[in-house]
Parts: sequence; structure tokens; C-alpha cells
Amino acid sequence: MEQTILVTGGAGFIGSNFILQWMAQETARVVNLDKLTYAGNLRNLERVSSDPRYCFVHGDVCDQDLVRSVFERHQPRAVVHFAAESHVDRSIHGPDDFIRTNVNGTFCLLEAARAHWTALSESDRQAFRFLHVSTDEVYGSLAPNDPPFCESTPYAPNSPYSASKAASDHLVRAYHHTYGLPTLTTNCSNNYGPYQFPEKLIPLMILNARAGKPLPVYGDGQNVRDWLFVGDHCEAVRAVLARGRVGETYNIGGWNEKRNLEVVETLCSTLDELCPDDPVVPHRKLISFVKDRPGHDRRYAMDARKIERELGWKPRETFESGIRKTIDWYLHHEDWVKEVTDGNYRQWIANHYST
Repeated sequence: MEQTILVTGGAGFIGSNFILQWMAQETARVVNLDKLTYAGNLRNLERVSSDPRYCFVHGDVCDQDLVRSVFERHQPRAVVHFAAESHVDRSIHGPDDFIRTNVNGTFCLLEAARAHWTALSESDRQAFRFLHVSTDEVYGSLAPNDPPFCESTPYAPNSPYSASKAASDHLVRAYHHTYGLPTLTTNCSNNYGPYQFPEKLIPLMILNARAGKPLPVYGDGQNVRDWLFVGDHCEAVRAVLARGRVGETYNIGGWNEKRNLEVVETLCSTLDELCPDDPVVPHRKLISFVKDRPGHDRRYAMDARKIERELGWKPRETFESGIRKTIDWYLHHEDWVKEVTDGNYRQWIANHYST
């Protein structure tokens, strides 16, 4: 079998970081299937766009004919499925796209992968993998003293987004147990790093702080998340793809539980140091508390001991080192920021973070 992997959603935040890392460290070709929604940006992949080992296909994972043709043409030996609608706030205001992409899209991809895999030779069937990238949010919310989520934690999704991801996780599991498709699932904690679309907490706060705009923090700011640098996440996904046990789930976390307010204050302190001439300094003067979003989970935490024990992976970055790298990237890529923060984006932010 030709050494090719199919990456879905490869123009998005995590997918593009994965492809850049893969192209730098692996030999197999990459086919990137991406619909290029608001969060997909081919500029993220300019570094590899002319590499003969890279191929971009513009399309929707829900398009059965297109997905089938991609398998037939490129004969991938693995699928790494990142494509998903992923922003909780957007899922609250418009859940339709989340059900369509995250549930129906995963189903279409599984059907095409199953047909492709069934037709392979025995040795190629043994080598094939379908890796589904999911989230810690499928497990629900933790109380302050609860142990972190592990791979056997019961699912209890609380938002349309997390419910759609939980449904897709269940489909992947079913295709392994019913049809024998060699699947792997990863559930990761909150990612941050270069190329993240600035609707998410960390890039939103960086850009607002630099512009002297309010830093909107939901509720009391005490919601806790585990933070994972995107480069560490991509290394973990590569480890699971290479060495993970078929049919297993691996939780990927950063061992960095932080309250949202603490994250914002850390950003402010770092920006005070790096950008002392910004319009408002100290930047924490800009922090403002806004009405909490519906069904806001209080705490997520990940127990990532299984992947360390079985595959030898653990994060390289601390929160402090990762956040500094992230801020530095945004400071040096103002052209990218300007391109993605067009009028439609600004209107969306105004609608969803008004006080």
C-alpha cells in the first residue's frame, strides 16, 4: 500500500499544526480534506503547500461521493479525523452544523473507510488505522475534588457540541466492535498555540489586550480547564497512530489545570512584560466579567497516565513555556490575525460576548 494518510480538517487549528509537524518528521504523504469553513485557513499550510508529499482536497466530510473518491484515488493507509465544529458557544446558538459535521460527517467517513478497508489485502487490512480525535468535554463536568477523567469515565455531555462529539465517539467504537474496523480514539483537553482561530479564550484575550479592548471572562472566572499545547497534542496523536492498541481510547492532557481567570491574568502579566507600550497597561485593568454561558461546565481535568504508560508520551511544555510561545507567535503574525479577523468575525464576537 502506498504510504499515504488522509487528514480531515487539516486547515483548522489542530489539523494544520498536525500536518506541519507530520511533514517535518514523517515520510508518508498527506492528503488534507477540508471544507474551509470560517476556522479553516490554507495560509496555515503555506510552508508545505508546494511539497509533492502534500495534497489538498477542498470538500465536506458529509459528501459521500467525494469522500469515497478520495479513498479510491489516494488509497490511504490511515485516517486522522480532526474535522469538526468545535466551539461550544457556536453550538449553543446554532447546533445544526454540529450535528451535521460531527455526527453525520463522522458516519460518512466511517462508511467510506470501512468499504476501503474491506477491499484491502490481508496485510494492508492489518496495517490500516482510523484515528478519531475527540475531546474531554464528552465526560461532562467535575466537582472541585473529583478525580480527573480517565478512559473509563462515563460519558455525560452537557452542550450540543460535546453531545455531538460523544455521538461520533460512539459511532467509532461501534464500527470497531461490529465490523472490526481498526479504530483508535483520542480525547484531548483544551488546546492552545499557533494558528488558533481567535474566538477561543487564549487568542481572544491576547488580541483584545493588545488593542486595549475588554477581556470578557464568563461568570466568576473560576471554571477550570486542563491546558495542552498543540504541538504536544500532535505528538501524542502521532504516537497513538503509530503504536496505539486497536479499539482503545487514549486521554491526552497537559497536566495543567488552571482557572479561566488565572489563565487571563497570566496572559496579562506576560503581555505587560513583552508589550509595555500597549494602550492599556497593566493589561489586567481590561478584565471584565460577563454573563455566564448556558450549561457552562465547571471543571475538566484529564488523567493522561495511560498514554504515558503504554506509549511513552507526556507533554514537553509547561503552561508557562507554552503560553509564552503562543503569545510570541501572535505578536509576530499580525498579518495572519488581520486576515482572519474580518467583519464577520468581529460581528460574531460582539453578539456573543456583549456585557
